[in-house]
Formats: sequence, C-alpha cells, structure tokens
Amino acid sequence: MADIYPLWTAAHGVIIITPVHWNQAPSVLKLMIDRLVCADGGNPDPTSTHGKKATQAKALELADRDYPQRLAGRAFGVVVHGDTEGAQTLRRCLVDWLHGMGLVNAGSAAQLDRYIGYYEPYATSHVALGADEAMFEEMRNAERGTRRA
Repeated sequence: MADIYPLWTAAHGVIIITPVHWNQAPSVLKLMIDRLVCADGGNPDPTSTHGKKATQAKALELADRDYPQRLAGRAFGVVVHGDTEGAQTLRRCLVDWLHGMGLVNAGSAAQLDRYIGYYEPYATSHVALGADEAMFEEMRNAERGTRRA
C-alpha cells in the first residue's frame, strides 16, 4: 500500500476495472479499499502508533483533529464485468465508496457493468472477454470521460 497511496494522491483521475467474484469485489480490491482510508484522511503517520498498538491508534482517532479527504475532487470511472451475477451491484458499491471519499463521477459513460460470456464456462471466460471488442471500446470511452472530467 505504501506504493499505491502516492499514485492515488498524484492522480487527476482513477478508473477501477474489475471482475465481480460471486456478487462481491475481488479480495485484493477489497483490501485496497479498506486500506485507502489512510489516503482519505486516516492517520498520515503510521509511526505515531508504534506499530499496531490499539490503545495509541484509538487515542489518535478520538483526538480532535481534521479528517481531510485527500482524494476529493479527482475524477473516477468504474468498469465491472462478470459472467453471471453481481456486476451492477458491485459497480454501485464502488461508485458509492468513491463518492464517499469525495471523488467526482466522470459521467455515465465512465460507469459500466457488463456480463461477458453469460453463464458460459468459467474456464474460458477470459477468451470471451478478450473477444468482446464492444466492451473494450466502452472501456476506452470510460477512460476518455475520466480524462476530460
């Protein structure tokens, strides 16, 4: 995460492109979401808690301090794809999370959820994704919209 925080804070905009796993975000995406609270206003100095000392972390959290939204104002796009269920739900969850951090929606063209290889074998789903030229053009549109926002 120490490598990812500076990339998020330096970015004009971000696009999250992800598959849906059983109606949920992939575990690595969920871990990043959970940890980005530090980039969004959490404790900017992890050494202040001397590792994982819960009492010190709680005291810092309860102290009267600002809660800046360091990522506010950046544009975002979200692209979710899946082969059965949950793409729309995950897209909405990601949009809500990014709005909550103060990022700005880059528009409807920058938000999409698609089923690719609907109910086809999982073992060949990557082939269906790779062959879906319309999906790739929609992803390029999402990128263009995020860049303009």
